[in-house]
Amino acid sequence: MKFAGWLISTSVLLTGCGASNSPSPVNATGEETSTKMKVLAAGASVIQDRPPIDAMSTYLDGFHFYSGELKGQMEAHHYVTVLNEDVMQAVIYDGNTSDAKLMGIEYIISERLFKTLPEEEKAYWHSHRYEVKSGSLVAPGLPEAAEKPLMSKIVNTYGKTWHTWHTDRDKTLPLGAPALMMGFTADGQLNPRLLADRDRRFNIDSHQLRESRKTIVANPVASGADGWQNGTAIQLKRVEFKNGQQYQGHVHHSDLSAKP
Repeated sequence: MKFAGWLISTSVLLTGCGASNSPSPVNATGEETSTKMKVLAAGASVIQDRPPIDAMSTYLDGFHFYSGELKGQMEAHHYVTVLNEDVMQAVIYDGNTSDAKLMGIEYIISERLFKTLPEEEKAYWHSHRYEVKSGSLVAPGLPEAAEKPLMSKIVNTYGKTWHTWHTDRDKTLPLGAPALMMGFTADGQLNPRLLADRDRRFNIDSHQLRESRKTIVANPVASGADGWQNGTAIQLKRVEFKNGQQYQGHVHHSDLSAKP
């Protein structure tokens, strides 16, 4: 079955899947929402259509780290939309409750498309092979009969992820530069306490998932992905404009040794 069609067919299963068990680690700076604003928001939710939101069909939970800073790790809650057979997009939150903060975005493409990218571009993308095979990437609430085929589709895809609100660093507003994020590629990288805490909240056993996913066919990671492993840890940096002249070119290959 094709990827897009398969996810659409399982969207009914996703209704109500995945308990609201992961609150945001921060409260956003600002005054408490007024009654007037609550009424306006409630009215809009009834009257207005939201096709882009309604198109989100899949909830995935996994982990990211800052490109160039392996110790900067956090859990990431993905709400995924399938655009076509080769492209998906996800909004990423720091929790799965109603007050979760929009932490970033991820674009997900097939291996076929990834191999067509320019070599320099590939360094921005991370593989999903280890995340799937290790059991660290999960679809909360889905029974194994539905989750395993889903993971079989994701295992050979590649993601480009930017975080814009660093709530893992106690930021109560989206301050600082966006950060390029990466995915884990081998045992010993992910903080075991993060994994254990996630498994506890969702009542899952990632080690058992690892065993059950041994039969998932995973291609070797395509050349150019996971650039941080090859000495290319891309991040943004501030560029000064001198004498009113616009900076020409692009910047990358910096790191996040200092917290944003």
